[in-house]
Amino acid sequence: MTLDFRLSAALSNLQARARQLAARGVDLFGRHNDSWINGYSKEFARMMAAEGFIGMGWPTEYGGHARPPIERLVVAEEMISAGAPIAAMWFADRQFGPSLIAYGTDDQRAEFLPQMLSGESTWCIGMSEPDAGSDLAALSSSAVRDGSDWVINGQKIWTSFGDVADYCYLICRTDRSGPPHQGISEIIVPMDSPGIEVRPITDMTTNQHFCEVFLTDVRVPQENLVGVEGNAFKQTMVQLAHERGGIDRLASNRAMFKHAIAQADTSNPAVRQQIARLEAEYEVGRLLVYREVLGQAPANFSAATKVFCTEYERRVADFAARVLGANTMLFTEWTRGMLYAPGYTIMGGTSDIMRNILGERVLGLPREPR
Repeated sequence: MTLDFRLSAALSNLQARARQLAARGVDLFGRHNDSWINGYSKEFARMMAAEGFIGMGWPTEYGGHARPPIERLVVAEEMISAGAPIAAMWFADRQFGPSLIAYGTDDQRAEFLPQMLSGESTWCIGMSEPDAGSDLAALSSSAVRDGSDWVINGQKIWTSFGDVADYCYLICRTDRSGPPHQGISEIIVPMDSPGIEVRPITDMTTNQHFCEVFLTDVRVPQENLVGVEGNAFKQTMVQLAHERGGIDRLASNRAMFKHAIAQADTSNPAVRQQIARLEAEYEVGRLLVYREVLGQAPANFSAATKVFCTEYERRVADFAARVLGANTMLFTEWTRGMLYAPGYTIMGGTSDIMRNILGERVLGLPREPR
C-alpha cells in the first residue's frame, strides 16, 4: 500500500490561482522576507479579499466561505513562499476573526468581522510585556471598570503593526485577587483611542513591525470585552495554538532557500546532500502543519510543530549563509533574511517554552523540583 501526498485536481487549481495572485502581489508591491509579518500592504489585503482568500474557513453565517482548512493552507503556503505582502490581513484572518466567532458577541461579530473579511482593518495583539517575558500569567497591564467603560493602563512590547493597526486585541488583567492565570481578560481597543502612544522598534534588519505600546487611562466601552471576564487565559491559549502550528512557521524563508539553491555549487555532493536534507525536512514540517490544520494532531502538539518548523527555518538561513559566503557581509534582501532568522524560534513562544509545554502537557513529565 502506498500513500499519495499529491494534491487533488481541485487543490492544484487553487494552488495555481494563489500562485498567480502571489506573483502579482510581488510585482506590484515587492517581495518581502517573512511576508506574513514584514509584508504590509492594505491594497494587497483588498486583493486577497476580492479573491475570497480571507476568512476561507470561517462559517458562512459570519461572512466566511466555509472552505476546508486545507484550502487556506494551500493558499497561505503559496503567498508566503513567494514573499507576497499578506501582513495587513494575516493576524485578523488567522486568529482574531476565529476568536470573535468563538467567543465574541453578535454585536462584536457584526461590527468587526466584515472589516476583516474585506481587508479594510488591520489588527495587532497586545500580549508581551517588558517584565513578563514568555510568561503570559505575569502580565500587569490592567483594565478597571469605571461606569460603562474600561480604563486601561500598562505597556506592551513586540506588538507587531502597533503603529498601523486599526485595533489591538489586548490581553490584560481585570482581577488581581486570584492565582496568576486567572483574572486575565481580552478587550478590543481601537488604536486611535486617546491615551495610546506607539513607538516603533527598528531591529537589526531595519524592519519596524515591532512596536512598544503605552496605554495611559485609555477608555473603551465595556462591550469590547471578548468572552468571559477573567477567563481569557484559556481563550488566548487557543489563539496561540492557531499561531504556532501554521504554515507561516515553516515557509517564511522558502524564497531564500530557492535563491540559495540557484547560487549553490550543486556539482559538490556535500552541497547536494545538504539540499536534499533540507528538502526532506521541509516535507516533514509540511506534514506536521497538515496534521495541525486537519485537526489530527494531539492536544498542545502545535508546540512540537513550531519547534521543528522554526528550527528548520534557522537551518535554511545557515545554509544560505554558507552558500553566499563572503557575500553575506553585504547588506541585501537575502542577508536581511539571514539576520532575521533567530527571531523564528522566539516569536510566538521560545523553543525552550515550547519544549516545556511538550514535556508537561503532552508527555506528562513531572516538573523539576525547585
